[in-house]
This record gives sequence, structure tokens and C-alpha cells, in this order.
Amino acid sequence: MTTLRPFVCDDMFKFNNVNLDALTETYGLSFYMQYLSQWPEYLQVAESPNGEIMGYIMGKAEGSGENWHGHVTALTVSPDYRKMGLASILMQFLENVSEKKRCYFVDLFVRVSNRVAINMYTNLGYSVFRTVLEYYLGETENENALDMRKALSMDVNKKSIIPLAHPVRPEDIE
Repeated sequence: MTTLRPFVCDDMFKFNNVNLDALTETYGLSFYMQYLSQWPEYLQVAESPNGEIMGYIMGKAEGSGENWHGHVTALTVSPDYRKMGLASILMQFLENVSEKKRCYFVDLFVRVSNRVAINMYTNLGYSVFRTVLEYYLGETENENALDMRKALSMDVNKKSIIPLAHPVRPEDIE
């Protein structure tokens, strides 16, 4: 049985098994603390019966006007708990929070090489809005990201998901 619960400070000392995945961005403790203090409603943990963190999601609300949106900062599930639908459940949680905050859409960035995640997001109703050139900085080479979006009920005409015809650079992201 999986328990979904709010992310708490102590979780930062228990999520190494989840963050060891090469595709998971790991941030400094101050970054997680900033999210906990500013957007606590956007952080959720999936916990196993023995107290092990199975996965988590963290996000925020940002923008203004029709650009007011929920943003997925990190979504990750431990390799031991994949293929159980946890990522989809965590995404639904973040979408629900964004709906309550009257956001127009939810967006996220994903590596172009992460086909598994791209397929999952597509199956959840996300589409590619734009490509962000060299978004992910690597030791030997940089990697492009896809900015994927899903319109929420506030965006009646689905204007937020009309794709851009050209790629952008990270500094051009609002």
C-alpha cells in the first residue's frame, strides 16, 4: 500500500534512493527548502509501508494573466517502484493543485533523450510546446529540452499549448 503525503523537511535525508537516477536533477538543500517554504502545496511524496520514499513531485505556480501556470520542477520515482503508475498519480496531484489555483496550464521540461518520460507525458495529455536549446548542461555536451504543456480548464481555447515553430534558448524563457 502506497501512502501519498506532503513532502516534509526530513524527507531530504531519506530520498537518496530516488535521486540516484541519472535522469533525476538533484538540487541543494536550500533549493528544496525554498520550495517547501514558498509552494508547500506543490510537494508530495509517495511512501511505502516501511517508510521508504518511492517517489516525489515538486512544483510551483508562476507567471501572470494567461501565463499563470503550474510548473513541474521535479518528478521522480525510484527504480524499485517504477511501472506502478506512481508518476501518473503524482502528476495528477500537481494538476489538481494547479486547477485549484486557477492556472491556465501545467508545464515541464524533459530531456529530448528521455523517451520513456516523453511517452508518459504524452499519454497524460501533454504536448510539445517548444524545444529549448542546450537547457541541460553536461560535463561533455549539453542537451536540449522539450517544454511540454497541458492546458487546464481556465484555458478554454487551449491557447497555451499552441506550439512555437522555432526553438528558443534558456535565456529566452519567461
